[in-house]
Amino acid sequence: MNRESESPVDCRRVELDGTSYVILRESAFDELCRRAGVAASPAENAADAPADQLDRASLAEKLIRRRRAAGLSQAELARRAGIRPETLNRIERGRTNPDFATVRKLVLAMDAAEQAAAQSQFEKESP
Repeated sequence: MNRESESPVDCRRVELDGTSYVILRESAFDELCRRAGVAASPAENAADAPADQLDRASLAEKLIRRRRAAGLSQAELARRAGIRPETLNRIERGRTNPDFATVRKLVLAMDAAEQAAAQSQFEKESP
């Protein structure tokens, strides 16, 4: 296979909660799997509640855990993230799947809050 003649894969790189991800079109993913000789996992139907609910529950649990560890109320995290408190409440109750922009706002706000808490703790412990 001549790699120079191949066109680059159209993708976006993102980092969420310290983990890097690549977002690419499903057709590109399928082609990569075909070339690698591996089977792609069957696509989940958006109407399938179990997979959808697992994602919501996982996101909600992580968000609640991090928010509480940082000592933030829902209202404070929502304010720092620039989203409505009602939106954060629905996310934490698993009532809605936030879009990428909302998740990004929440992650950035949590990261900043955690860094501030760590800095504050460091300053308390320093002589």
